[in-house]
This record gives sequence, structure tokens and C-alpha cells, in this order.
Amino acid sequence: MAEKTTEKETVKRKTEENVIFVGSKPPMSYVLAVVTEFNKGSSDEVVLKARGRSISIAVDAAEIARNRFVKNSEVRDIKIDTENVTSNDGKKHNVSSIEIYLSIKKENK
Repeated sequence: MAEKTTEKETVKRKTEENVIFVGSKPPMSYVLAVVTEFNKGSSDEVVLKARGRSISIAVDAAEIARNRFVKNSEVRDIKIDTENVTSNDGKKHNVSSIEIYLSIKKENK
């Protein structure tokens, strides 16, 4: 039996392909992911998402990618937020998060 997908699900999947979740790896790992996403050519935008202590790694990766490897890219938008997370022991904590939107610059004709 074929699985049916709605238009909304299809759009969601397409937009999630260009999202890179930043963790505790070195920044160059995420720079490679950014460059790879741009080179695929399927999208002219990449989103770096990070929470907590990984925020500085995401900022470093975005700046390294933008200044050294994908020089025709720019930071289109930055979104910051605070998420309320419940730990295993039931305590609630506020965790900062960031989304950095990198896109290819549009050429002026």
C-alpha cells in the first residue's frame, strides 16, 4: 500500500533538508555541512540551529563558512528564543536557542 503525503508534509520535508543541527563537534564539521548543502544546489538557503552551549559553535561555523568558503553568501536572518526544557529529574530549565539563516546573495543586474 502506497503511503499518502499531504502537500503540507511535502513542503515541511523540503524545508528540513537544509537544516543543520549544531552540537558539540568542532565548528569545521558544520562548515563542511553548510558547504555541502550549498553545493547540492537544491536550495539557496541553509539554516544552522543550536541550543545552549552549542550556540557559539553555530556562530563560528556560520562565520567561517561565509568568510572563507561560500563568499557569495550572507546572513539573511537570525532568530533567538528561549525554550523551557524539563530534565529527567522533572526540573524545568530555560535553554537559549538560535537559528542562523545563510543564503546566497542575489546579484543586482
